[in-house]
Amino acid sequence: MNACGCPGSQAMDFRKKAEGAAAGAPAAVASELGQWPIQLHLINPMAPYFQNADVLLTADCVAYALGGFHGSYLKGKSIAIACPKLDEGQEAYVEKVKVWIDEAKINTLTVIIMQVPCCRGLLALAQEAAAQAKRKVPLKYVVVSLQGEILEENWL
Repeated sequence: MNACGCPGSQAMDFRKKAEGAAAGAPAAVASELGQWPIQLHLINPMAPYFQNADVLLTADCVAYALGGFHGSYLKGKSIAIACPKLDEGQEAYVEKVKVWIDEAKINTLTVIIMQVPCCRGLLALAQEAAAQAKRKVPLKYVVVSLQGEILEENWL
């Protein structure tokens, strides 16, 4: 059992699975990151790269667990990352997502979270902002397993 009691903080070792995966040098993969900063506290929701964009709001851990993250999800999108468990001041996050929807006039919002219970807070935050916004945009969510498998992918 974990000291804090959160199942999402439980230590898990995936090395045995990875041992046989790749022998030799890793292949170079181009980054699809098209902006900086990416942390939701630091972004300006009215930055030019959010205007009329498809936006990806993702939990911090997702890109580490999901091997094809850049090519499958980040390519062609603007991004912000956040941790619903560790980040403070999340009320500002709701406001920033509302600004994306109402003022930056984003096209779509995709929220990618990990399967751990605390990550659901990021999806709830996006849903709250979307409910408060004047405009309506398509909202998609993706749930990633701790070993990088897609468990759910749905439009709300």
